[in-house]
Amino acid sequence: MTNSNPESPVTPSQVASTPNNFLGDIIAEDVRTKKYGDAQIQTRFPPEPNGYLHIGHAKAICIDFGLADQFGGKTNLRFDDTNPEKEEQEYVDSIMADVRWLGFEWDRLCYASDYFGQLYEWALQLIKAGKAYVDDLTADEIRQHRGTLTEPGKDSPYRDRSVEENLDLFTRMKAGEFPDGTRVLRAKIDMASPNLNMRDPVMYRILHASHQRTGDEWCIYPMYDYAHGQSDSLERVTHSMCTLEFTDHQPIYRWYIEQLGIFPTQQIEFDRLNITYTMLSKRKLLQLVKENRVSGWDDPRMPTLRGIRRRGFTPEAIRTFVAAAGVSRTNGVTDIEMLEHFQRDDLNHRARRAMAVLHPLKLVIDNYPEGQEEFVEVANNPEDPSAGTRQVPFSREVYIEHDDFREVPPPKYYRLSPGKEVRLRNAYFVTAQSVVKDAEGNVVEVHCTYDPLSRGGNSPDGRKVKSTMHWVSAAHAISAEIRLYGNLFAKADPYDLEEGQDVLDNLNPNSVEILLGAKLEPSLANAKLEDRFQFERVGYFCLDPDSAEGKLVFNRTLALKDSWAKEQKKAGA
Repeated sequence: MTNSNPESPVTPSQVASTPNNFLGDIIAEDVRTKKYGDAQIQTRFPPEPNGYLHIGHAKAICIDFGLADQFGGKTNLRFDDTNPEKEEQEYVDSIMADVRWLGFEWDRLCYASDYFGQLYEWALQLIKAGKAYVDDLTADEIRQHRGTLTEPGKDSPYRDRSVEENLDLFTRMKAGEFPDGTRVLRAKIDMASPNLNMRDPVMYRILHASHQRTGDEWCIYPMYDYAHGQSDSLERVTHSMCTLEFTDHQPIYRWYIEQLGIFPTQQIEFDRLNITYTMLSKRKLLQLVKENRVSGWDDPRMPTLRGIRRRGFTPEAIRTFVAAAGVSRTNGVTDIEMLEHFQRDDLNHRARRAMAVLHPLKLVIDNYPEGQEEFVEVANNPEDPSAGTRQVPFSREVYIEHDDFREVPPPKYYRLSPGKEVRLRNAYFVTAQSVVKDAEGNVVEVHCTYDPLSRGGNSPDGRKVKSTMHWVSAAHAISAEIRLYGNLFAKADPYDLEEGQDVLDNLNPNSVEILLGAKLEPSLANAKLEDRFQFERVGYFCLDPDSAEGKLVFNRTLALKDSWAKEQKKAGA
């Protein structure tokens, strides 16, 4: 999904007929009133390259790119690379790949570091205007001077330095004369402001660290609040959308732009995407990786886009989910089952069907001719006739699920048991006759008979059976490792902590189950990465990158049950 027709912006009448959230309403009004003249709508997605993108970022991406696309505008991808100690090229590469995987393409690729020179010149401009000063207080002393929500801050003893002294010290800071942490450049605003962000915020700190793009050219680096708005302005971003935690930062964002007299970018805040059973703290996600609580950033239990992609989620389902979750001015929590619902719906229409037995039990059809084999024709996807059909081999011995047989069936058990007839999907009616047990008394083989006239799964005399079971021909089956993933956290709210607990104490100890020796129909030997399958009666699966020649590994994306859709139906939604 790229920005469409950027040379022909939509007209006010077109905008009026377009359904919008409140962000779209603001942009529509700005287009109608020509707030930015004939300038094109310009947005940006500005991640810091200090980690992998997660599902929360997907909402911001869809908003930034989607609204620009809706209004005939453009979106930049800009890396907020002002903290060289935590940023790496690995993250830059992964972010670009993830944005494209979601279906978007940026107009310009930008970096905050592109603007280091201009930001420095603007800092000099603010010093000369008496709006910034060099402070020798330590970080702890600055915090102590800042005051509280109920008490004003105290002026730094260095606040009234002369313009000349500030210029001298700041240029020497840039030249590398001072050690890390000894001096900062602060904006001179109002130490009694009720907004703590306006109490002389730090603009630059000394940091002798090599930057991934600029190397050792700089030893002072701008703070986020100083660099962000000016970067937006330099790119002539008309609408700078960000999450609600930046609401209190908006006054400082506007202050820098107004003092410098530059392009008046507009910041607008919206709610974060919070999902049950999910934690989106970059710091904590990094901790999970470093402490080997997960296998890496792309562990299928992780909420990173890399992780959910590896688990088999599709970009189409994520975009649909984000749109359905909506945009608000207040933070809330979205049920993870809603995301799973849209993913199931998407996979139901696109996933090829296949038969796989995860807990195999051999079923021997005693009256089926030995050595005979045949093929049954099966639809690849009943929801999509264009997907065609495939031929699945059938033979005298097949595998069924262990749970599909009970020697002593419980009440209302309609699957296979002694003397009971069931349907093997697309094949025949079979009736269980006897069992073979191991030394411990466990059933390891079931013997049955079949009705040759029921080929295709229908009886010529019209008799009915209450259960249809999937199966895999034992003579043709391929083996695979199956990984069944659940929620990474045991609690819907991972931050629901008892005294002394950490959020990682709420990890789900049963978030993955590994099955060895599953039996799959032979067509799955040709599965490729990014292929998605519905294992009939089992769930949705995809091939994992750990697969190798002769060693297939499949991840369960989701089970078939859709609790969210059921609850919505009950509620009349």
